[in-house]
Order: sequence, then C-alpha cells, then structure tokens
Amino acid sequence: MRSALPYLAGSVELALAFVGAVLLWRLVLSPAARARGAPAQLLPWNIILSDFLTFLLLVVGFSFASAIAAGVLVKFLPLRGDAVTVFNGGAAQLGMLLGVLGHRLLLERLPWPKLRPSGSVVTSGAATFLISLPILIVTAKTWEFVLELAGLPTDKQDLVGMFARADSAGMLAAMIVLAVVVAPLTEELVFRAGLFRHFRTRMPTWAARLLPALFFASLHVNWNTLQGLSSLAPLVVLAVIFSIAYERTGRIGTSIVAHALFNLNTVLLIFSGVGV
Repeated sequence: MRSALPYLAGSVELALAFVGAVLLWRLVLSPAARARGAPAQLLPWNIILSDFLTFLLLVVGFSFASAIAAGVLVKFLPLRGDAVTVFNGGAAQLGMLLGVLGHRLLLERLPWPKLRPSGSVVTSGAATFLISLPILIVTAKTWEFVLELAGLPTDKQDLVGMFARADSAGMLAAMIVLAVVVAPLTEELVFRAGLFRHFRTRMPTWAARLLPALFFASLHVNWNTLQGLSSLAPLVVLAVIFSIAYERTGRIGTSIVAHALFNLNTVLLIFSGVGV
C-alpha cells in the first residue's frame, strides 16, 4: 500500500497542475481574459526613503539578533543536528516578523497593508497557487536541464532529508508550522508587502517584480555548496507570481495563502515519498 502512495500523490499533483493550467488560460491567457484586463488594486506605498530604510534595518537587525540569541540559547537546550537548524531558522524568521511589527509600531502613520482574512482571500490565494503549479513544473524541468548542461549540481534543498531524519512528533510539528504558517506570513510581509510594494512605483515594473524575487530565491540556496541551486529559477518565478497576485488583488493575504498552500503541497509531497 505504501509503495502506491508516491504514484497516488504524483497523480494528484498532475491533476492540480491541470486545474491550474485551465485557470491560467481562463483567467490570464485567453483572449477574453486579456480583453478584460486586470487593473492593479494595490495602492502606492507613500513612504519616504528614510522610513523604508528603517523598515529594512528593523527586519534585518531583528532577524540577526534573534538568530544570535537562538545560537546562544541552543547551547543550553537538548537539541542536536537538524533540530538546531530548525530552531535557529525559526528564530531568524520570527525575528524578521518582529522587525515588521516593530516598524508598524514605530511608524504607525504609514499605511501598512492590513491582513483581512476572508473568503475572497482564500479563493484568490488558492487560484494563485494552482496557476503557479504548471508554470513551476515547466520552469523546474527547464532549469534542471540548463544546470546539467552547465555541469552544475542539481541537488535539492535538504528538506527531504530533514523530514526523514526528524525523530519526534514535536520536531515534525515545528517544521510544519514554520513551513506552512511562519515562513509564508513573514516572507510575504517582507518581500511582497515590503520590498515589492516599495519598488513598484519607483522603478520599472519588471525590475520591481524581479529584484525582490531574486533576493527571496537566493536565500534558499546554500552558496557554499550550491545545494538548492535547482530551486533558484522556480522560486524566482514563484515570487514574481506572488507579486502579480498581490498587485492585482491589493491584498497581501492572497499571496500569504498561496505561499502557505505551496509550502503545504511541498511538505505533503515529501511525506508521500515523491520528494520535491
């Protein structure tokens, strides 16, 4: 029964990608969709440069401070191996989130986008996730082919190994919460509601979408060993899709939901034995 699980999961993934391809055609690529257009709903972020730099300083500063504090604290905890990595990574993510919240508290006059959970956010987020699937499949296969031609490693991120090596329910729960809740919330507030929102009215659209995406994707690669390089191009494309969805809906909740569903899908594929 277990040996059939990867095939079942792969079939479900293909079915989801097919639904995504249909949505991509109907909502984006079809003549009717292009004729309707999709005017941006995201209002400009009227923030002065010093306040934006303060935002970056708080996000980066809190992230580093939290990581350093976690590094000290972990020495007094019974954590080893991957558990230390998860603990430190979670601390850095929470530090980034504290930086965002600190910016909001210190500069309350700024129109920071509010999280408005609603049915429309869930629907638009789910649609964004589904639309991204066929695009990412094509991007991943193409990028892997390019890496092989260039003689570069195509090793995946060590997510599969970390989940396989998890030796407790608590460890698994922590990893899932970080992947499905903390990371989507933090990264969308920083990269989409922060960097992209600031850049989109201050540089060409393509650059405003691409620069935060490149930075976001590069953080998922180990540049010393090049492990995870195979995820670079797909994550750049994914981040651009999130930015477009945020811009079209005007709601950061859309990209948060889409990001959470993408990470959840990845976790489920790992558990099924398909991998990523």
